[in-house]
Amino acid sequence: MPAPRIWIKNPLALFTGNDLDGRGGLVLHDGLISEVLAAGQQPAQPCEQVFDARDHVVLPGLINTHHHFYQTLTRAWAPVVNEPLFPWLKTLYPVWARLTPEKLALASKVALAELLLSGCTTAADHHYLFPDGLEQAIDVQVEVVRELGMRAMLTRGSMSLGEADGGLPPQQTVQQGEVILADSQRLVERYHQRGPGAQIQIALAPCSPFSVTPQIMRASAAMAEQLDVRLHTHLAETLDEEDFCLQRFGLRTVDYLDSVGWLGPRTWLAHGIHFNPDEIARLGAAGTGICHCPTSNMRLASGICPTEDLLAAGAPVGLGVDGSASNDASNMILEARQALYLQRLRYGAKAVTPEKVLGWATRGSARLLGRDDIGELAVGKQADLALFKLDELRFSGSHDPLSALLLCGADKADRVMVGGQWRVVDGQVEGLDVQGLIAEHRQAARALVTPL
Repeated sequence: MPAPRIWIKNPLALFTGNDLDGRGGLVLHDGLISEVLAAGQQPAQPCEQVFDARDHVVLPGLINTHHHFYQTLTRAWAPVVNEPLFPWLKTLYPVWARLTPEKLALASKVALAELLLSGCTTAADHHYLFPDGLEQAIDVQVEVVRELGMRAMLTRGSMSLGEADGGLPPQQTVQQGEVILADSQRLVERYHQRGPGAQIQIALAPCSPFSVTPQIMRASAAMAEQLDVRLHTHLAETLDEEDFCLQRFGLRTVDYLDSVGWLGPRTWLAHGIHFNPDEIARLGAAGTGICHCPTSNMRLASGICPTEDLLAAGAPVGLGVDGSASNDASNMILEARQALYLQRLRYGAKAVTPEKVLGWATRGSARLLGRDDIGELAVGKQADLALFKLDELRFSGSHDPLSALLLCGADKADRVMVGGQWRVVDGQVEGLDVQGLIAEHRQAARALVTPL
């Protein structure tokens, strides 16, 4: 049977991420947007399905460009609630080293379901923990992504510099370089999809300057070039990290990035807080992207990403929720709200608007992942949509629907579509037993933090 044409008709408000009108709604066909209608305009052909969106604000599906799904198991854990990054990590590493495939699957399903309910349709995860028994971690995540029908950029992280050699992670969490590279190539060859509409993509993602060797950074950059995939890492998140790079390598963070062959358009960085003006200019000239993670940066007191300076220099900027042990949620629409408020502290109210921040969460994030088929509403783009209602008490008295999403604190989408298929209907994930998932996940979380 031919795919039906769907008219998302006359939305309350619509953010296209570009200059198109869109007030008449969208026509969707075969998983793509086939028409963007101006106010009063009718579809060019009859539509078999019509969804009246008069009560909905319609956005492109939100795109999360940095996460650690496994961390949903260690949210709000008392021993690290008040710690900055380095002691936070040192305390949590031994706990995370006890991850199993079953626990990772539960953690990933919780993270993805929570993201989906917040209007997110594409998520990048940075998984860098491969203790004994968890060598197939990315394969586990692939199955969960497929089950929930989302899109994902799964980054094959790594840690190769343990405590014994001057790094931060304990030895049971690090791997040898040849193991890391062999598995990275295997994952790209097995799972990485190319072109418009890709569901699963793979990137290479050595964890951070304080947990991997320069050798694995250089080898990963060479492999990414050879296999034509993207590169991702944490960089310039804290002043402690900057001090580590100066003491160990004799270089500031961007100099170190350049020295290992990572300063280029293939790379996107998580956090990107502590850059000086020269480094911002170099990142912009190289086209290296930055994922702003405002909630995590506030939670760990790391600092404020210089988004406007990076954008002015030419560096793409997107948003990420970061791990669920430093956020401690997986909610993209709330992350956009945090970005709005945190960036206004740095740049002022007029410079940072709701529309600009929604652009970071959609088209900007798509650029970080090297995609031009998602992140905006235009003819030929993927039919990835997030629809929000403004019928709760918190929205009563609001006047501008688009601004109300962020200013009044929307936290849950009413409907979400991925590739023309509804994945969230009436605020519920299609086919998912949420209460059963919560019960299993809570049990796994308790077991993970309980000493053996």
